[in-house]
Amino acid sequence: MIDNDRAGRPDLPSALRFLTELVAWVATPWALAPHSVVLAVASVVLLIGLPTVFATPGDKRQVIVPVPGLVTVALVLLQLVAAVLAAWAAWPEPVAVVVTVLAAATVVTELPRWRRLAPLARDGHPARRPPDPTRRGSA
Repeated sequence: MIDNDRAGRPDLPSALRFLTELVAWVATPWALAPHSVVLAVASVVLLIGLPTVFATPGDKRQVIVPVPGLVTVALVLLQLVAAVLAAWAAWPEPVAVVVTVLAAATVVTELPRWRRLAPLARDGHPARRPPDPTRRGSA
């Protein structure tokens, strides 16, 4: 069922994640450019390209290359780490502190999604899911 009150408006975790991604896309090349323009350009290509190409079915509407949920979680963590490290390397301390708080808030709000994408068994290892009868080749 579609919630018409929320149609077209992102939820808080999505909005925070997107803000953090934007920071990573700006701060990372900013931090790398004085050392290598090639690395700066490559960082943007990787930070934008990897999550665009690799996605978990059911988490994103259009999936180019399907990957397990754990990969999607790792890609989000990559964005968060890039945003924080690059902010501390490139920007004044007060701005870096704000980016760090933003990333921490993103982690807190993303936890339910991460648990859904990459559930853990009681022993802390990835949970084994039963075969999906709707997928070809599983039975």
